[in-house]
Amino acid sequence: MSTIKEVREEIEHIDSEIIQLIHKRVGMAAKVLEAKKKEAININDPSQNSVVLDRAADTAVELNLDVSAVKEIFNILITMNIERQQELRGEGNLP
Repeated sequence: MSTIKEVREEIEHIDSEIIQLIHKRVGMAAKVLEAKKKEAININDPSQNSVVLDRAADTAVELNLDVSAVKEIFNILITMNIERQQELRGEGNLP
């Protein structure tokens, strides 16, 4: 049987992994921006955003997670990526 301290340490480790994955995902913005420039695609690509949100929702259903919450998280991730691409293009509001 685990103690609350052990469980919290495990959660802390998972949280750290999530943050590392977010960092990795946002780090893809430069590659995405480069590809979008070559293919003349706007930074905000609503059709791709829908694909990402649908994929996240499908996975949430498979894992019996709250679909609305997962879609909200992915909306934030999409926004972070758009903002990073805008920043790289010199258009962003980020510091």
